[in-house]
Amino acid sequence: GKGSLEESLAELNELIGLTEVKETINRIAKLVEYDKKRAYMLSIEKNEQPSYHFAFSGNPGTGKTTVARLVAGLYKSIGVLSQGQLVEVDRAGLVAGYVGQTALKTQTVLQSALGGVLFPDEAYALAPGDSPNDFGREAIEVLLKGMEDHRDDLIVILAGYSKEMAEFLTANSGLKSRFPNIIEFPDYTGEELLAIAKLQAGGKGYTLDERCD
Repeated sequence: GKGSLEESLAELNELIGLTEVKETINRIAKLVEYDKKRAYMLSIEKNEQPSYHFAFSGNPGTGKTTVARLVAGLYKSIGVLSQGQLVEVDRAGLVAGYVGQTALKTQTVLQSALGGVLFPDEAYALAPGDSPNDFGREAIEVLLKGMEDHRDDLIVILAGYSKEMAEFLTANSGLKSRFPNIIEFPDYTGEELLAIAKLQAGGKGYTLDERCD
């Protein structure tokens, strides 16, 4: 039926380029689907489920948001998520400038993402700098607790540059254990960018000049 796993995967697999990204997500989706069925069969304890969360690393404009939106749909079709929406957020959307407000702000965002995927972009901007009154750490703690409390109906996909993401996850053991799936998004090649431009133009009813080839 509509919104089946096969349809969701087909939509993902139609994306241009991203070969390894697609292979990884196809593999994980099948594992998650199998795990969901097995968990149902054995009615095993919820805390035995594998991590469904991801870290997407790579430069801006490499398709991370698009793929995150498709993963939300995939997980909804498998029955891991009830709604399948994608809630994008950056540091400013989670961290407030004074004591006590960050937890509230992060909680509100978490609530809006329940049933779907929370997509913190450049999550490492939350890593506490040298400043003692940096509330990023508080946001991370609320996020981790939220993932724990709502592990039946919330997926988190972190996104950002590769180097910073690797450092961020290494620096925090609580994060590292919850985001074992790090998927690297390569930059598009010239050919892939041209193909994407043609698709987008076609979708709007335009045709590119032959000289673009």
